[in-house]
This record gives sequence, structure tokens and C-alpha cells, in this order.
Amino acid sequence: MSEEIKTTAEAIESAALPKARVVHTQDGAASPEGQPLPEAVAGSDLESKSPAEWAYIRLVLYIKNFEEQLDADHEVAMGFTGGDAGVMRIEGMGFYAPDILTFYGSDPSGAKTQQIQHVSQLNVLLRALPKHVDQPEPNRIGFRLAKALEEE
Repeated sequence: MSEEIKTTAEAIESAALPKARVVHTQDGAASPEGQPLPEAVAGSDLESKSPAEWAYIRLVLYIKNFEEQLDADHEVAMGFTGGDAGVMRIEGMGFYAPDILTFYGSDPSGAKTQQIQHVSQLNVLLRALPKHVDQPEPNRIGFRLAKALEEE
């Protein structure tokens, strides 16, 4: 039985990296599961991250990927399961370690909205909503969130 020999650093890195897989009906469909973590995240102490921080990082990558597939007339929103919460245009996102995620935004009528959620209850639906007619460019929160991950 022949096993590939790894250095200690390679073995530790391999064990610490998150495991993910995705299958799409269309070959080459973009999704974050098959992409490397941002350098600043991959280079950090992965084992010290709380469940909230890991959920936050992965949601950032999913939101950014979703936005990359939108046209200039749409922006990302999210819906939450359970209750009659509807959808929220994403304007901000954060976490409070070890286990709380917070979403800031507005509903389709423009009312200020905030969702505070425990990571064990996390269940988010990303949706494309038409951008506000009075703004020239769509709001791309995913790109800002991903940039903030790189700057950590």
C-alpha cells in the first residue's frame, strides 16, 4: 500500500481545510465550494474560528458568488424560513462569536430590517430582487464582505 508522503505542515493544512463538494446540472457552473478560501482566511488559525465565524465566512463566499451571476438590474436579497419574515435586501452582515449571525437590510417596502440568528437555526435563501430604480448601480454587498475577509 503506497501513501503519498506529506510534510507535517501539509498534513496539518489538509486536516484543517474545510471540506466541500458541489454538483450542478450545468458543467462549469460557478459556486464557492470548488474555490479556494481567500488567502487571509486560509492563512489564519482555522481551528480557532467559532461556528459563527465559519458560518459568516461561508455565507460571504456564497453571497459574492450569487452576485457574480446577477445582471446590472438586480441585487441580492435573502429570505428566511419559518414565520412570515419575507425577504430582506442585504445591506450588511456580521457575527457575534461564538454562535450568532446578524443580517442588516430592508424589506421590499424599504422598511429597515435586522435578523439575528443562532448558527444552529441558519437557513438562508438567496434571491435576486430588482435594484431600486433611483440608484444607477446595484448594491453589491458580497464583494464588500469578501474584501473585508481579505483585509483581516
